Amino acid sequence: MSRIEALKSVVAALHAEIAALKSFDIDALARATQDKDGGIGLLSDWGNEPITPEVKALAQEAAMLNETSRIYVNLMSANIRSRLETLTGMGQPLYTPRSAAA
Repeated sequence: MSRIEALKSVVAALHAEIAALKSFDIDALARATQDKDGGIGLLSDWGNEPITPEVKALAQEAAMLNETSRIYVNLMSANIRSRLETLTGMGQPLYTPRSAAA
């Protein structure tokens, strides 16, 4: 598999991961994560070959999609935390940031 094909597979896996997150499909999320990890593993085999504009564009797209996926996970986590606080009556945060000692 070429570097470009590997990057395309990572991009496709990230699209599948985001779709799985949106639909709360745990099985699809597990498959997408496994596919993404496999594609990343293939990329590590390419070493120090020159980066072409196409490779750079695909890598940037993958980074953007990965960031989108991270945002979805963080939003879901905040939503769940809010629901749990409502259910338990614990409106207080579980931890509070402390000021650094001067």
